[in-house]
Order: sequence, then C-alpha cells, then structure tokens
Amino acid sequence: LDGPSGLKGKPGEMPLLHPSGTTCDCGRYRKVVGQLDVSVSKLRNAVKFLKNVILGLKETEERYYLLVKEPRRFRDASMNCKLRGGTLAMPRTSNSNSLLADYISHAGLTRVYIGLQEGAGRYVYADSRPLQGFAAWSKGGELIPSVPPPTNSSCVELLSTGTWAHVECEVTMFYICELFFLAVLATYTYWHLV
Repeated sequence: LDGPSGLKGKPGEMPLLHPSGTTCDCGRYRKVVGQLDVSVSKLRNAVKFLKNVILGLKETEERYYLLVKEPRRFRDASMNCKLRGGTLAMPRTSNSNSLLADYISHAGLTRVYIGLQEGAGRYVYADSRPLQGFAAWSKGGELIPSVPPPTNSSCVELLSTGTWAHVECEVTMFYICELFFLAVLATYTYWHLV
C-alpha cells in the first residue's frame, strides 16, 4: 500500500475559544442545566397541583375526570362537557365506576349525571356506543325496553354508592365530564385567557 502522498487538506477549524483565548469552561453550564432540572421538577409538581387541587381533576392513565359543581339539566350538562372538550363521564368498567363514585363521595355529593341515556329501547353512552358488558344498576334500576320509562327518566345518574339509577333529564344536578389530556390543556388555556 505504498503510493504517492495525496494533496494537503484544508486547514481544520479552530476550536471555539472564549474571548480571552481559553477553551470553554463547561462546568458553569452543567450548573445551569442542573438548575433547569430542578425548575422542571418544580413545574411538574405545580402542574400536578393545578390538575388535582385547583381544577379538581381525577386522573387515570387514559383520561381525566372533572366534577362540575354547576347544577344543570342533562342536555345542558352534556353540552357544557362538549365545550370543555369532552363528554359526560362514561364508566365502562368497575374500576372507572368506583373511581367516579369515590370522587363524588369525597366531594360530599350523593349523585351526578353520567353520560348514559336510554333511547329507542337501548342504553347508549355519550359517544353513541351502546352499553355492553359492565353495568351498575341499583335494584330495579334498569328499564325494561318494552315498558316505557316513567315520565322523562331516560337519563342515568351515578350514586356515591357506585350504583346507577334513572333520573328525569330535566332535573338539575352536578355532573362529571370525561376529558382527554389535550382537551384538558385547551380547556385550561381557554377558561383562563378569556
């Protein structure tokens, strides 16, 4: 592998020097990065406080729940949750149902609207999916499709005991909204900038 030498290359760039002509002292930058890490940690704790205490959100891996203490009729409650970027809460599992029941119980309430209605002889969640699998009806709580519901009781309330019961849709009561992360961020920004 002997051969003639190649052409001389271009000179390399000089290392970045401090104006005094010395190389970078990165120790102080490490200190700044460490301070930023502490600030980020404090910010994460502040956001957690904001979500859980100020906004009163309950959090799961997939969604947030917001107990709204503004008594409304079912239709108005549903619309208000949509304005916040979500729906009325839809407890599809015993775990989510228990979480919501504990939420209203700890708030000192006994009942709230949830996103479940009877219509055309079947139960439908706020997202238009039919009720399947899990249900937590109180004794005698489920309507029989062949028997018309009494008056306008096709709406469903969650009791602090964790059971569901029928309620007239025109009754005003508190409710729980179910939100996804981006909806929570947008809602907080909207309500605090308006």
